[in-house]
Amino acid sequence: MNAADQARSLELAQAIASVVTLVRGHFPAARANLTPWRDDPLTRAFNERESLDLSFHFPGWSPRTQCRSLLLQLRLERAPEAAVARSRPRLLGVLIRGLTYESERWRLATLGEWQPSGSHLPSPEVVQTLQLLCRELFDLFGAGAQSLGSSDSDADGGPPEAGDDRRAA
Repeated sequence: MNAADQARSLELAQAIASVVTLVRGHFPAARANLTPWRDDPLTRAFNERESLDLSFHFPGWSPRTQCRSLLLQLRLERAPEAAVARSRPRLLGVLIRGLTYESERWRLATLGEWQPSGSHLPSPEVVQTLQLLCRELFDLFGAGAQSLGSSDSDADGGPPEAGDDRRAA
């Protein structure tokens, strides 16, 4: 669901602003959009109340990211309005999609090895930046990946180390 539509409390509005600040810290040229989804009946039918969705648009196609826009979807433990007053919902996972006008080029999810998959992958440096961003998002929402009961993440809440054979159950 559009992040702008979810910002119904001061705490969540601050969290959304912090997410924008984190992303812009790693991608300064990106312009934030808190309403990536259209407001029409078909789109509203697929609303996910447990999701905060934001997009970030680059001035043009980026060869390092292999995309023009990032769609950031934060999966929450509960819908923000169900959250206790003055508390942030726990972050369960992050999905980042690299998009162009034509299609999705790649996606990176905080499951398994936290590696991108798709037809046109970002550079290794960008992958590391995206993984760091995901760690920072878990820290922001006060839920390191290790607190999620996941056996596939290391102690600092990040992706498994190279050569680590642990997989998601």
